[in-house]
Amino acid sequence: MMAADFFISFSCEWLKRKRSLSSVLIVIGALFTPAIVFASRLFHRQQLLKLSAAAGFWESLWASSWESMAVFFLPMAAILITALVTQIEFRNNSWKQVLTLPLHPLTIFSSKLAVIVLLVLEFLVLFDLGIYVSGVGPCLLLPGVPLPQSRLPATTFAAGTLRYFLACLPIVAVQYLLSLRFKNFLVSVGVGFMAWVAALAALSSRWVFLIPHSLTILVYLEHDARKRSVPPALDPLWVSGIYAVAFTVIAYWLFLSRRQKG
Repeated sequence: MMAADFFISFSCEWLKRKRSLSSVLIVIGALFTPAIVFASRLFHRQQLLKLSAAAGFWESLWASSWESMAVFFLPMAAILITALVTQIEFRNNSWKQVLTLPLHPLTIFSSKLAVIVLLVLEFLVLFDLGIYVSGVGPCLLLPGVPLPQSRLPATTFAAGTLRYFLACLPIVAVQYLLSLRFKNFLVSVGVGFMAWVAALAALSSRWVFLIPHSLTILVYLEHDARKRSVPPALDPLWVSGIYAVAFTVIAYWLFLSRRQKG
């Protein structure tokens, strides 16, 4: 029965997301970097000829594309998507109606959270597709430029994307907590942005992982040849799992408090 209720609630939440700007945000944010790479390679044909023949074509493209995504776009997307989806009820003043539905509070809470998580995953998948198109698209459009000679390491890239997705979950959990707690959209977004700034400022510390918004950056820097940060004291993904569970539990407790207060 609860599974059926969850499916119905999730379907409703998925439809309600159309009232927000989350879909527009996903497309613009996910394709911004690939679009820049695509345009740049169209205007640098000679450089592209050398790149397409290089053995590490895909690895180089992947690393350069993910830098801006891991450091900026993914944390910002998690912050904004969570706020936009959660704010639908506040904006329409409909939380009271939602909380009077004959559904278990866990069903309401988890269905909205599931929509947010799925949107973040959609964001990452679209970004990966954008990377692929930015790699082969210019070669197809420019005469005399061959397709990349190296094999696409799809399994490796999928595993890497999964790591970034897991590292992003604590940001979603924290922002979900904030968005449930504060009616003002700017409060949750502002706190998230300040946490991200604090993470950047603390990258030189081994304890930067204590800031949830730093974890996607730390995952990227794990394989950073330039060593721009001190290795964290704990594995970012272990910390990610702990934070995601802890902040989700706290967020649910806040949600129950809201329901009890009416």
